[in-house]
Amino acid sequence: MNNNDRLVRLRYALDIKDTEMVEIFKLGGLELTKEDVKKMLTKSKNETSDDVKKEEFQKNDYVKDCSNQTLESFLNGLIIFKRGRQETAENEPEKSAPMLINDKNVNNILLKKIKIALSLTSEDMLGVLGNAGVQISKSELSAVLRKEGHRNYKECGDRYARNFLKGLAIAWRE
Repeated sequence: MNNNDRLVRLRYALDIKDTEMVEIFKLGGLELTKEDVKKMLTKSKNETSDDVKKEEFQKNDYVKDCSNQTLESFLNGLIIFKRGRQETAENEPEKSAPMLINDKNVNNILLKKIKIALSLTSEDMLGVLGNAGVQISKSELSAVLRKEGHRNYKECGDRYARNFLKGLAIAWRE
């Protein structure tokens, strides 16, 4: 699963319109046009051979790639869009260090930021995963939500992220 897939699934799950996507990116500090957003959400039409069509898991190619920085800008914008700007003290600088520094922790950051944006509790997240038919323990979820480098940190695989977004779509689109 690449960043474009994550963006498409999140957009579907939360029923976000194109104009809202542009606004969310803007809130996250990235100026994109509606056409740019559509390109990130549109799969490219490549001529494929019969061998590639037979593969169970094909890599999805999109017209415009969504980088880690772009995805993080969207997630930060989503938090502001759903919850409003965080109040900071006058002499306290805003934290804006990028969290997505490699491709290994993308799913972990995705789950953390969705949890913050939608004000979900751990029980809510377990319920969302349950909607998709995945049962995990609280300690497993806690390990996925921990900071990278913590002794109990566990990398979140694509399967959990995919099922979380699927469960979110079931919960939010009813």
